[in-house]
Amino acid sequence: MAVLLEEIARTSADVASTSARSKKTERLAATLARLEPNEVRVGVAYLSGELPQGSIGVGWASLRSLPPAAQGPATLELLAVDATVSRIAATSGKGSQAVRAAELESLFERATEPEQRFLTGLLLGELRQGALEGIMVEAIAKAAGVPIPDLRRAAMLAGDLGEVAEAAIAGGTSGLGKFSLRVLRPLQPMLAQTATDVASAIGRVGPAEVEWKLDGARLQVHRVGDEVRAFTRNLADITGRVPEIVDAVRGLRVAAIVLDGEAIALREDGRPYPFQVTMSRFGTRSSGGDSASKVPLSAFFFDCLHLDGEDLLGLAGRERLEALSRAVPEELRVPGIQTSDAEEAERFLEDALERGHEGVMVKALDSPYEAGRRGGSWLKVKVADTLDLVVLAAEWGHGRRQGRLSNLHLGARDPAGGYVMLGKTFKGMTDAMLEWQTERLLELEERRDAHTVFVRPELVVEVAFDGVQASTRYPGGVALRFARVKGYRPDKRPEEADTIDAVLAIGSR
Repeated sequence: MAVLLEEIARTSADVASTSARSKKTERLAATLARLEPNEVRVGVAYLSGELPQGSIGVGWASLRSLPPAAQGPATLELLAVDATVSRIAATSGKGSQAVRAAELESLFERATEPEQRFLTGLLLGELRQGALEGIMVEAIAKAAGVPIPDLRRAAMLAGDLGEVAEAAIAGGTSGLGKFSLRVLRPLQPMLAQTATDVASAIGRVGPAEVEWKLDGARLQVHRVGDEVRAFTRNLADITGRVPEIVDAVRGLRVAAIVLDGEAIALREDGRPYPFQVTMSRFGTRSSGGDSASKVPLSAFFFDCLHLDGEDLLGLAGRERLEALSRAVPEELRVPGIQTSDAEEAERFLEDALERGHEGVMVKALDSPYEAGRRGGSWLKVKVADTLDLVVLAAEWGHGRRQGRLSNLHLGARDPAGGYVMLGKTFKGMTDAMLEWQTERLLELEERRDAHTVFVRPELVVEVAFDGVQASTRYPGGVALRFARVKGYRPDKRPEEADTIDAVLAIGSR
């Protein structure tokens, strides 16, 4: 029997109403277990607060004058709603606005009141039910009766949780067997936790590879024969934007390889440009030969995940590093040392800082590559505290900033859902950044008052600060001292922003 949208909506509301992880997981699993295999991808996406189609350009203006909720029993089927959203997403050109409006009206007039609330949050990207990816993975595993590590590994390799959920619920553990590392298909990158200093990092992981921490853009590069493809940390294909890196990897003496690393723009003296210069080259769709010649990107690889037919994910870090050193010349590798001596690691950190880099990575030599995981075997050590926060709103500027959105409202991610405001900043912004953010934030506008434009929480910004202090002004009870913008992070999603727990941990040091 087809699942109705109302069941998804009520599950979402129930999950939002509890802070207990176990209860969220149980409620989600119960609903997922009722889905037919062809409903699973849509159900997982909706319960994660996402549209399978991505953003479809429906904003508050499109939802201001919708019909009243349908009375009586719910009738909207989950897949019928998804089909309507697909039609809206595909409609463009002359007369498309009227067609899209008609589709929305027809959808909402058939929706009950709980369904209308759910649809509004879903279309605007504002569902805050706390069904984050970690909880959803646990719920899918419970619904399918498969071990969580097996499902997590499949999701990391596939890069598509909905696809893995469908396979798991339809075929159990055997259904997950089809997911393996496939060269030219990106996988979720391994992530790092934060350590306060080098000594504590060495103490946590033991003998380690200590590497420069570059302030660049994460890059995954695959090659089979002469075919090379490059991907961002969000698995977007950016092969055409990094021609110099493609050429460098194509020149390696290998038949097949998968590399993990960073792309960064360097000055002639080898010191890094500001992060926004790298991201401008890395993130601009029009980048090509001219851009590459003016601001070339350098690739520095730090891990090898596949080499000439052999998958290396399960090997220890030292073995993957050995494979990297065999296949990739020194000038294309991140500089590093292997040590268990904290003083030697501290000297290496000081050298990295003198060269203009932001710190070091400390990586356990005996750990496998945990794709998609923020495990404890990779630790980042940065001297200046920085956080990746989400822009919640912006205030109109004054003086020379008149007419531009300037003062940003900054939020940390709440693991239970939503964001916790930590304060505001207008520092560190160039004129070009002000122009760009004004245009982009107005595209994300939800509402405004006389001074402030409130936006959908989609933009991640890296913020440097001098400390965390107690504050009764903000709901989290803390605020950032002397916060200033380092740059926007278009390579990161809001779900990857730092949590309020991370902020509180910094404040308790």
